[in-house]
Amino acid sequence: MDNFEKICGYIEKNIEIAVELEKLLTAVPALAPESGGDGESAKCKALEEFLAAHGIKDLKHYDAPDSRVSSGVRPNLVATIKGKTAKNLWIMSHLDVVPAGEEKLWNTSPFEVVQKDGKLFGRGVEDDQQGAVCSIMAALALNALQIQPEYTVKLLFVADEEVGSKYGIEYLVKNHNLFNKDDLIITPDGGDPKGETIEIAEKNLLWLKLQTHGKQAHGSTPDEGINAHLASCALALKINALEKELAERNPLFTPERSTFQPTKKEANVPNVNTIPGDDIIYFDCRILPCYTLDDVRKRVKKCCDEVSAEYGVTFTLSEEQAVESPATPESCEVVQVLEGAVRRVLKLEPRIVGIGGGTVAACLRTAGYNAVVWSKHDETMHQPNEYCLVQNLIDESKVLASVMMKNA
Repeated sequence: MDNFEKICGYIEKNIEIAVELEKLLTAVPALAPESGGDGESAKCKALEEFLAAHGIKDLKHYDAPDSRVSSGVRPNLVATIKGKTAKNLWIMSHLDVVPAGEEKLWNTSPFEVVQKDGKLFGRGVEDDQQGAVCSIMAALALNALQIQPEYTVKLLFVADEEVGSKYGIEYLVKNHNLFNKDDLIITPDGGDPKGETIEIAEKNLLWLKLQTHGKQAHGSTPDEGINAHLASCALALKINALEKELAERNPLFTPERSTFQPTKKEANVPNVNTIPGDDIIYFDCRILPCYTLDDVRKRVKKCCDEVSAEYGVTFTLSEEQAVESPATPESCEVVQVLEGAVRRVLKLEPRIVGIGGGTVAACLRTAGYNAVVWSKHDETMHQPNEYCLVQNLIDESKVLASVMMKNA
């Protein structure tokens, strides 16, 4: 039996360790202050204690200050397993989760893992605890069997991914010299049910906050006011129409086009019979890389000017998030090694893709580092009854272990 067969056997035999870690992490909600939470410190502490108890003791913090949370920091933790070479393999997952949403839509308690029919149900079990747990399981297998990885493995657990990464990967890139240009970086934070897609590119991301300013009036005399809500609706339709105006298609992505979707809306007036003088809406824009964000900003400004002229309102425009990133080359080492691991473990031919969703990989690509996103996911993230398959925990752990071994 060769070393990799031993590793696979260990993972299969000890998969309950992964299940127990999922239960531990889910029970400690890690919500950003923007989502009404207290950050990730409690969850990071639980994870750190688990790692140390299981023999992974080379742990180092790179915490970002944040006075809004009780701990005063947003934790970023690195666990290191020394390899045969000094070249680093980073496997980066995030500690934070999104809120449960409407709990009545859940069949189980969101923050208590329930195991049923080969699935683990709970908020965060797939996004992104599956990636964290599988990277840990792969490392535990190597440690238990006293097999040294080919690369020096760096398990990175970051804060703040769900609301912008200011206190997570962006903080690390700006304030710490952690990465080298020849590092391999994998983010297990998105994929497909087969595990066949390796993401090397993302659409440019622009989250807009649009405040409409009109004049409040009584609902019976609308001509005495300027209906900010009505103007917001007109603006929403006009910006959404940019999906047709920016007509380029790219089959690397699904959907193949740029998207401009109105999403969140803040409350305006509390009663039905008042014309609102102010209104606030948000847009989630996912833009093909062939269009720059500056080009999109000019088009959005034109939409605002046209609606302002027609409805007599003014607008205050701000950006909640803006990300542009280049693609990771298909020929680079991390893509090649990951492709080999997918073939070896899953017995299928991987596909290279781009995505519309934003991941922490984009920040690294922008900074000049080659990063890819891969996971064996059913893609239940952010949904009620989020789950991960126990079989996916097994398969993903094996793939990541194979990468650690450089498919040896």
